Amino acid sequence: MKFYIGTDHAGLDLKDYTVELLKEKGHEIIDLGPFTKDRVDYPDYAVKVSLAVLEDSDAQGILICGSGIGMSMAANRHTGIRAALCHDAYTATVARGHNDANILCFGERIIGQGVAESILDAWIAGSFDGGRHVGRVEKIEAIYSK
Repeated sequence: MKFYIGTDHAGLDLKDYTVELLKEKGHEIIDLGPFTKDRVDYPDYAVKVSLAVLEDSDAQGILICGSGIGMSMAANRHTGIRAALCHDAYTATVARGHNDANILCFGERIIGQGVAESILDAWIAGSFDGGRHVGRVEKIEAIYSK
């Protein structure tokens, strides 16, 4: 699987861990930064990852900040992005299966490396269930097209 990943200064350590973990598992990672702990604004990286995912429909995105909240809010401003803030494997599974989420968000100050790995494993194993969920996802997209 191909992932675009970005963070802010508050999520840098977990981003670096996530990049290495996913590479070890054989996934392609495009790290959109940042690469130091100098203060940056999370919306700038949410935009970078969101636009990359929109341009590369076969890819997924990962956004990390202190809580994951700001990243998910900023990413979801883009039509076609369904960013899900996940705190455990169950929320990652449901986000992929029911919501066809294409960007995973989490917070370094909220979860540790072990939980991040279980979230990533669930995300990667998941896929959109379709069926009754198709109409709901279409309604989400219709909201943003107005």
